[in-house]
Amino acid sequence: MIPVERHQQILSLVQERGVVSIAELTERLAVSHMTIRRDLQKLEEQGAVMLVSGGVRSTERLSSEPSHLDKTSMFSQEKQAIGAAAAQHIPRNSCLYLDAGTTTLALARELSVRDDLLIVTNDFAIANFLIDGSQCRMIHTGGTLCRDNRSSVGEAAAQALRGLSIDIAFISASCWGTRGTFTPDEEKIAVKRAASEVSRKRVLLADSSKYNKIATFLALPLEQFDGIITDPHLSASASRELAAMDIDITIAG
Repeated sequence: MIPVERHQQILSLVQERGVVSIAELTERLAVSHMTIRRDLQKLEEQGAVMLVSGGVRSTERLSSEPSHLDKTSMFSQEKQAIGAAAAQHIPRNSCLYLDAGTTTLALARELSVRDDLLIVTNDFAIANFLIDGSQCRMIHTGGTLCRDNRSSVGEAAAQALRGLSIDIAFISASCWGTRGTFTPDEEKIAVKRAASEVSRKRVLLADSSKYNKIATFLALPLEQFDGIITDPHLSASASRELAAMDIDITIAG
């Protein structure tokens, strides 16, 4: 059996079952463990599957970013709970980065009672809220306007961040998994990486609906995060996968 035929059979089985072990694939396809490993690595590079401990699982690819307006009505209770959990342990007089997103906007709303923080953001919705809804000091990165996402992206925004020293960066994600956070928009990558580089601590804020989805561009490996805050709907298998990594996981709500 040639590699293309094996790949087709692997994809068919994964799509049918969701998760398949490497042991089962070696038995079904009558090839070595090493051959299956190579096949799976090739398929993962193509974004067709995602490797997990001892096996492989299906992925859902995000081809475009939902607009800010669309995202405001999606999983709003979960985002509110994540924002509340994130706000609980922010020391006084901290400098924070709030990445563009509706989950980080939920965190901004939780911080409205604070007057001791310096908040840096590339998100216009967060900036507009903070102008009227808080006493925090604020820096907006500026940069190239992304209208649908109501944020600044690109190298100019990233360069603004590189001139700062941030205590905690709260990073959003279009989709995430054990490999890291992904985005379908290449211009967002430089901003997220710059925020990660200049921050003493990095926390991913992402609801469980985005888990096990991928997009074209890897923004940040999961190992770069010091903590993840998500919601209770994360699956048992996902919880086990994340528990195997040395990252603090907080279940909000």
